[in-house]
Amino acid sequence: MSWMYQGREFNSSMIPEGAVGFVYEMEAIIDGKSVRYVGKKNFYSTTKKKFGKRAVAQMTDKRNKKYETVSKASYQNYYSSNAVLKEAHKKGIPIKRYMVKICFSKMELTYYETKYQFLREVLEKDEYLNGNILGRFYKIK
Repeated sequence: MSWMYQGREFNSSMIPEGAVGFVYEMEAIIDGKSVRYVGKKNFYSTTKKKFGKRAVAQMTDKRNKKYETVSKASYQNYYSSNAVLKEAHKKGIPIKRYMVKICFSKMELTYYETKYQFLREVLEKDEYLNGNILGRFYKIK
């Protein structure tokens, strides 16, 4: 199932200019029980790709960097950082994926993820799989 945003199916042409990522909520039915998870995801991931031996050999200035930065969309096939949801996806269990808020900086992304986790009471309600908020507030067993 693809991402939903404001009641519509989301595609890459709908990403606003300057957007960094989004806060999401995922929902699935596992073993007859409805479970949810609130998190955040960046639209793009960047990695360093090393140049090959030939390209490095052809460089006239040896002080130049020997890699290039590659950016690619990373959200389309994302099914949460939560192990239970990852396993459910591998087993073919349908997972509903909702974008709650699109954010334009990493700071804003962290703020809204935390805000929605507290608003939805993810640590108090059993239906949520979140184990902690910001690594500071934990679910009480």
